[in-house]
Amino acid sequence: MNDKRLIEDFLPIQNIGEEASKEKSIRKGHISTLHLWWARRPLVACRAAIYATLVPAPSTKNGRGPKSDFLKRLCKYPGDPKEIKTAIEHIYEIHAKRLSQELGKEITVKDIKEGKAPKPKILDMFAGGGSIPLEALRLGCDAYALELNPVAHIIELATLVYPQKYGKPDKTKRGCSEDGTWAGLAKEVEYWGKWMIEKVKEEIGDLYPVIRKGPFIKQEEQIELEGFPKRPKQKILKFEEVLIPVAYLWTRTVKCKNPNCQATVPLLRQTWLCKKKNRFIALKVEPDTKTKKPKFTVVSSNKNTEKEAIKDFGFNPSNFSKGGNAECIFCRTICDSDYVKAEGKAKRIGRQLMAVVCTKKGYKGKIYLAPNEIPKDFIPDDKEIWQRLEKLCEETGLTIPEESLPRFKDDENYERGTLGFGVQPYGFTKWSGLFLPRQLLTILTFIKWIRIVYDRLLLNNYNEENIKVVITYIALWVSNMTNSNTSFCRWIPQNQQMGSTYSRNAISMVWDFTEINPFGNASGNSEEYFKRLIIAIENLTSMDNSAIVIRDSATKLSFSDVSFDGIVTDPPYYDNIPYSDISDFFYVWLKR
Repeated sequence: MNDKRLIEDFLPIQNIGEEASKEKSIRKGHISTLHLWWARRPLVACRAAIYATLVPAPSTKNGRGPKSDFLKRLCKYPGDPKEIKTAIEHIYEIHAKRLSQELGKEITVKDIKEGKAPKPKILDMFAGGGSIPLEALRLGCDAYALELNPVAHIIELATLVYPQKYGKPDKTKRGCSEDGTWAGLAKEVEYWGKWMIEKVKEEIGDLYPVIRKGPFIKQEEQIELEGFPKRPKQKILKFEEVLIPVAYLWTRTVKCKNPNCQATVPLLRQTWLCKKKNRFIALKVEPDTKTKKPKFTVVSSNKNTEKEAIKDFGFNPSNFSKGGNAECIFCRTICDSDYVKAEGKAKRIGRQLMAVVCTKKGYKGKIYLAPNEIPKDFIPDDKEIWQRLEKLCEETGLTIPEESLPRFKDDENYERGTLGFGVQPYGFTKWSGLFLPRQLLTILTFIKWIRIVYDRLLLNNYNEENIKVVITYIALWVSNMTNSNTSFCRWIPQNQQMGSTYSRNAISMVWDFTEINPFGNASGNSEEYFKRLIIAIENLTSMDNSAIVIRDSATKLSFSDVSFDGIVTDPPYYDNIPYSDISDFFYVWLKR
């Protein structure tokens, strides 16, 4: 028979592209929320490629119309179960015909569904985040995922194997349900993750205190009672205003290059806090002659446009350091990038708090406080944090990630950055250097409690495989969370949120950075990451068939006894993304 495939004939590329573009903006329940992986392929595009690889092309051009219409219905996120079921029927029908011809006996769709004949086999030898194998499973195929990178391999197991094998409740296994049995993967991870969050809060919550301001007077009108004269408004109870810090905004600093000045020079790039119509907020930077440090003040404007707000401020919040060159606000000496690099290598780049971003119950939006508006000793002392870190490491055997960042073989002194990294020339040569002391203590405390969860599961007589699965997801959650817990996260004034470390596929120098409160109530906190993880697990447990996931090199395929009906893959593009190097950011934590 003529076995020309649909993918060789045509695809409604524009429609699929539009749906893929929409999918990129979806966060809730998407597999990307399990853990960051770069260059993930949109699920709808993978679905289209797999379907079109397996089904035949129409015999005439007139047959393209119905196929095109069907593909448009099939390739929508998350997917219509009815259309997916129809797609599986199409795939099984043609697969049965091919098997019949190959084996010399009649094979039916029923045979395939009942396991009497093999399903179509799809291989992806560069599986990455698992999009292609996942869609192969969704379309009723046997999926084979090959990947060498250990971080991607763990993500694939959490996407393609564990939800399908352990997703449902199991009365024969120990678990957290009321009768002591396995409650299902999502509920088990949720139960132990929530327990762990509370324990971590108890241990290090003091590092992220709330801000109490006030007291202030609240006025209320007393209720008018029948038979009594109406009472006027009365001043009643005094309340404190409680602000919850969600982010801390810092600037990196150096000492002025001018030996007669030696003031602190902020290396900040810009000072915008909020860019919204009728609500423009920024930081004004002025020299404080007493301390020889910059002084930060919050200024705001209710103008309609950014241009009008800048005029209102009397300065442009965007006009600060460029390309690593900064001007001293005291003597106007330029601290050029070579000087800043030298200071960085000598470990003399410091930091100074610019503002604290807060939320308040009953108030929509963010509240910005300058350093002079927050309590004294609000920011924990670094020396105290290092002492706690040393004690934690001594008690648990955990270590700070002192592994080196990548470098060129001929660049022992890290004079140059590498593909995906621009921070080494500024003195950041170890993974630990990307984190503030408070962030290191926070992450290591989470890891400490992962180990305690493991011990608790053993004490509760959990099955060994089930323990591994629960711990894997909790570890992925904490690993993913580190993406928002470095000193290389930017503040985005357009939506008043923090951008993560890997907002793009690299780590570049960030001069004014954001430190998130992992226990706050804004984007990037630990509970938000956790909720997204649980929803993603719930969505994946709807599938019953799991994939074959193998960690190995694509240069030596270990499938000598398997033939594939389709190879659908998206290979890496030479030196576009240095997957191995940038994924070590997560690997150094996952291995702990």
